[in-house]
Amino acid sequence: MPQTDYTAYAPAAPYFDLVRQALGDAVEGEHFFDIVAPDIAYEVLYDFPGWPRLTPGRAALMDAFRGYVQHIALASTSDLVVHRADNGCVFVLEYEVHGTILTTGRPYHNRFCSIVTITNRKIVHWRDYMDSLAAWNALTA
Repeated sequence: MPQTDYTAYAPAAPYFDLVRQALGDAVEGEHFFDIVAPDIAYEVLYDFPGWPRLTPGRAALMDAFRGYVQHIALASTSDLVVHRADNGCVFVLEYEVHGTILTTGRPYHNRFCSIVTITNRKIVHWRDYMDSLAAWNALTA
């Protein structure tokens, strides 16, 4: 994949870096968007205004994250736990993100569990669980 300028996504860099670190040499590429397959299925198992339950494809995922970084700037991540399954083709990632809601300046802290399926060293499926109440409270306070 050609080198792409991802500076517009800088507010999500701690998350992207955490995922890249967690998956290590199981994936190929330097940035989060380089390690996802063009036809990735990015699924979130919660209803959250403005975020689709299923985002099909890398281009749509990049569009979704453009909206995310307009509202939330992450400062750090923590508490990463990585579980490998299915001969290293599936990863379960537990982690927290910490940042700021840009419209209010309020702190944002959330916990996630992501189930990541890898084929040919690219992420082909992502299933995400999060603390929806934490996000809702931070965004609507």
